[in-house]
Amino acid sequence: MKKFVMAVGLATILAVSAFAATTTWQLDPMHTNAQFTVRHLGISNVQGEFTKISGTVMLDDQDVSKSSVSVTIDATSIDTRVSRRDDDLKSEHFLNVAQFPTITFQSTKVAKSGDGLKVTGNLTIRGVTKEVTLDVTGPTAPVKAMGGLRRGAAATVKINRQDFGVSADPGMVGDDVTIQIDLEMTAPAPAQ
Repeated sequence: MKKFVMAVGLATILAVSAFAATTTWQLDPMHTNAQFTVRHLGISNVQGEFTKISGTVMLDDQDVSKSSVSVTIDATSIDTRVSRRDDDLKSEHFLNVAQFPTITFQSTKVAKSGDGLKVTGNLTIRGVTKEVTLDVTGPTAPVKAMGGLRRGAAATVKINRQDFGVSADPGMVGDDVTIQIDLEMTAPAPAQ
């Protein structure tokens, strides 16, 4: 019995130490998306999403300040469920995806905040880069699934579209845009 307890204890220590150093996680594009909400005519909200996202999270569970996040959103994947509106948002009036096909975020600081994180970094939209801070819920504890390890997190931030040169249709389209990213990360399972 003692040997069994020692073996379980050793396995637990090894499992924890596997996450003691920084671990590289890839965003799972099938289980990750970015939604946004903006006011329309000051009377209602319009939602949309970007369906193509890639990125890498370097996560240090022991010292989150050593962590980093890099995300690329395919701006052409915008979907508001109205093709005419999507075409307008892709045009030079808004995102100008012909010239700026991606939206990127690169972290510069990661800090613990309550049960979650504050992730500060450079957000680039339409070729304009501004510092923003995302409020992050998570990351969850890793689970073994689908041939590897998986974790989830959710991040929110509110930006002013005018700050990024997206200024068409004032009064019709609100300036404040709330962004929420729901993500699932994958990493290879540690060797047994």
